[in-house]
Amino acid sequence: MSFWEHLEELRWHLVRSALAILIMAVAAFLNRHLIFDGIILAPNQPEFFTNRVFCKIGEMLGLPGMCFEAVKLKIINYSMSGQFMTHMKISFIAGLVLATPYVVWEIWRFLAPALKETEKKYSRGAVLVISALFLLGVLFGYYVIVPLTIQFFGSYQVSEAVNNQIALSSFISTVVSGTLATGLIFELPVFTFFLTRTGILSTRFLKKSRKYTLVIILVLSAIITPPDIFSQILVGIPLYGLFEFSIWISSKAERKISPAG
Repeated sequence: MSFWEHLEELRWHLVRSALAILIMAVAAFLNRHLIFDGIILAPNQPEFFTNRVFCKIGEMLGLPGMCFEAVKLKIINYSMSGQFMTHMKISFIAGLVLATPYVVWEIWRFLAPALKETEKKYSRGAVLVISALFLLGVLFGYYVIVPLTIQFFGSYQVSEAVNNQIALSSFISTVVSGTLATGLIFELPVFTFFLTRTGILSTRFLKKSRKYTLVIILVLSAIITPPDIFSQILVGIPLYGLFEFSIWISSKAERKISPAG
């Protein structure tokens, strides 16, 4: 294929990906109550699954600070068009998240003709892994990171004379950034694999970075969780486990490019 034929092929892959995102976004827009009451605003409710689980664990461990029943934020909107624009923004983000597996598949379809048969075999699995890790990260962010963040910052007060009234845009930003950022963080093994295969990263460097990574994870966990050790462990262990998994992936990638492999 010529250069322009490649561009034409890429254009149709992008068009189909954009169409998939649009369809999912429209579906999200039409299901406003499910998206907002059932998903976006749900972590603010004491009845939310994670909040109930944390509360029960807190009762068993004698940690009342883990019970979120006392924290129900008053979310307000300042802008005339704020709620409508928020509805549009969240619908697009929901469409992007839901269409991620299809978009990744379209990218693979564009690249597949340039791959060898063995590379195609492994890349098919990569599409599934990339999509699964992203969605797993989104779920971890939504059910763990977001409720803990809302609990901590929503109940934090510099003085009892100052009440928290949270802007809708601020609350939405917390939920969206917490879920999408975690989704991207869970792609760490994939990034590690490709960086190792290109020689930019090495297993030795990752192993030497263990103690620094552990400190960063502990600091991050302490910032976004209530001041109790259980919540910090709940966030820290999966993130550090992801880092150790990335080291294992890196070592596998190095074996594949070594002369012996």
